[in-house]
Amino acid sequence: MPIDLYYMMLSPPCRAVMLTAKAVGVELNLKETNLFKKEHMKPEFLALNPQHCIPTMVDGDFVIWESKAACSYLASKYGKDDSLFPNDPRARAVVERLNYFDMGTLFHRFGQYVFPALFRGEELDPTKIEPIQEALGWLDGFLAGHKYAAGDNITIADHTLLTTVITIKKANIDLSKHTNILAWLERCKTDVPGYDMNEQGAEEWAKFFKSQTGQS
Repeated sequence: MPIDLYYMMLSPPCRAVMLTAKAVGVELNLKETNLFKKEHMKPEFLALNPQHCIPTMVDGDFVIWESKAACSYLASKYGKDDSLFPNDPRARAVVERLNYFDMGTLFHRFGQYVFPALFRGEELDPTKIEPIQEALGWLDGFLAGHKYAAGDNITIADHTLLTTVITIKKANIDLSKHTNILAWLERCKTDVPGYDMNEQGAEEWAKFFKSQTGQS
């Protein structure tokens, strides 16, 4: 039975869940939920998720939101092994640290730059780019010496970070000095199932971003 996913392709967190579902071979019943049309405020959606955020995932009688939690659930329940979300406490802690880094630092700083322009019509503040570059520098350091975010195997941390980094790139933020990130992106292009879907979603985000900000 397919799992329902309430989502928008513009959203990096939604795409992260889609990447994890692809990795574990789970079929998703995609239910586009347009935040700009307030579809997340409809009574039937609020009955599922009173926090009215996406992604929201429904697996039978189980409802989960917050993308990192949804990715962890998919990997734990449907993964053929524990490679995506390790059982070993130390290895799992590294994956979780990277997910928290994405949520609390990298994606958060990126949001501080783009969300005022996208949702409130404000001008982009160029002073917000340096904190993003600082966070990218940390990620570049995390990637030193191994192939993927948490080591030499793809994990859900790669799914969450990949969707954020690709979207940052589409916002014309320079990645050229972050050579480990660039090499990681090239590996992900061939090794991460669903990479093209993520790229397509990021392109849709870029078109929306440019339409709202006037950037070329």
